[in-house]
Amino acid sequence: MKFSVITWNINSVRLRLPIVEQLLNEYSPDVLCLQETKCPNGQFPLGAFRKLGYEHIVINGQPGYHGVATLSRHPIEIDHCREFCNKGDTRHAAITIASPSGPVTIHNFYVPAGGDEPNPKINEKFAHKLTFLNEMTQWFEEDKTHNQNMILVGDLNIAPLETDVWSHKKLLKVVSHTAVEIEHLDKVQASRGWSDVIRKHIPAEETLFTWWSYRAKDWKTADKGRRLDHIWVTPALTDKSYQVEVLKDVRGWDRPSDHAPVLAKFDLGN
Repeated sequence: MKFSVITWNINSVRLRLPIVEQLLNEYSPDVLCLQETKCPNGQFPLGAFRKLGYEHIVINGQPGYHGVATLSRHPIEIDHCREFCNKGDTRHAAITIASPSGPVTIHNFYVPAGGDEPNPKINEKFAHKLTFLNEMTQWFEEDKTHNQNMILVGDLNIAPLETDVWSHKKLLKVVSHTAVEIEHLDKVQASRGWSDVIRKHIPAEETLFTWWSYRAKDWKTADKGRRLDHIWVTPALTDKSYQVEVLKDVRGWDRPSDHAPVLAKFDLGN
C-alpha cells in the first residue's frame, strides 16, 4: 500500500479554497492535513472536498483563529480532537486508518506561534507555547492508548536546526528558533522516539525552509525562510517512508499561504 500525506498551514481554508483544490488535483495525497483553517466547523467547505474524493473529513475549527482539518480518501476508523492547555483552542485532530502494517494514526497539530518576545515571564503567548509543548510530551509519554504506527504532522512553529533558518546567528533570540523552544521540541520528539522524516530524506546539512514571510517584497529572491512545518513518525514507520518534498512552488500560487505544503510518501506493505 503506497500512502502519501501532505501537511499545509493554509492560513484560512475558505479564502484559499481554490489553491487547496489545485493542490489536491495535482498531487492527490491520501491524506491532507491543514492548519490555521480559521473556520468554524459549520462553515467548513466539506462539499468542495468531497467532490474531489475526500469523503472522510475531521474538522476542529473556530471562528477567525487557529483550527485544523484532516481530509482522507480512506475510511477513518477512529477520530479524536484533543484540547491543550485548557484554552479552548482548536489545535489538534487525529485520525486512525487501516493499512497492511496495522492501524496508522495521524496527528495533525498547530502549535502556538508564541508571540514576539521569547520570555515566558512577560509574554503569555510564549508561556502558552512552552506549556503546550510540555503537555504534548506528557501525553505521548503517559497515554498507553497510542498505537505503534503514528505519523505526526503540522505547523509546529519551531525551526530546530541551524539549516532550518536563513540566519542562525540573527535568529537565535527570535521566537521559533530560540534554545528553550528547541529544547522543548526535542522533548516532544523523544517522547515516542519520533523520527524527523523530512531530515531523513533531505540531509540536515542542506538549508531547507517551509515558510516565507509575507513582508518580503520578493520572498523567493530574498529566501529568508524557516522550516516550521514537520512530519514525524514513530520507529515502526521510520523505514517505511521513501520520499519527502517541500512543494515550494505552491508558495508562489495565486493568493498563497505564507507556508508551503510538505509531502511525504510511505510504503505500508501489501
